[in-house]
Amino acid sequence: MNNYETVFILNPVLSDTQIEETVKKFEDFLKKNKAKMVAKENWGLKKLAYPIQNKKSGFYHLFEFTAPGEVIAPYEQEFRRDERIMRFLTVKLDKHAIEWAEKRRTRLKDKA
Repeated sequence: MNNYETVFILNPVLSDTQIEETVKKFEDFLKKNKAKMVAKENWGLKKLAYPIQNKKSGFYHLFEFTAPGEVIAPYEQEFRRDERIMRFLTVKLDKHAIEWAEKRRTRLKDKA
């Protein structure tokens, strides 16, 4: 089991219900494929550095999870097939990135 982090950007014209459905779809995909969610964050609507599909903003979401390596290819294929996703990036975390992610999560909990 490897540690991964995925950040994806959803189209800004989606309703709250559509956003929730999309996030749930990818979360369910991971659970169905024996992945364990470590953290899930909604970063909200953010301005993009450059236009993507003629859009200047998007809804950012972060998933941190552990999964077997063979799950990532079909997981990313699902992102490519979904027209609600503007961009995505999945990164395998090394031990330093895992420590940093834990510190970031504890800082966020302390602020809340």
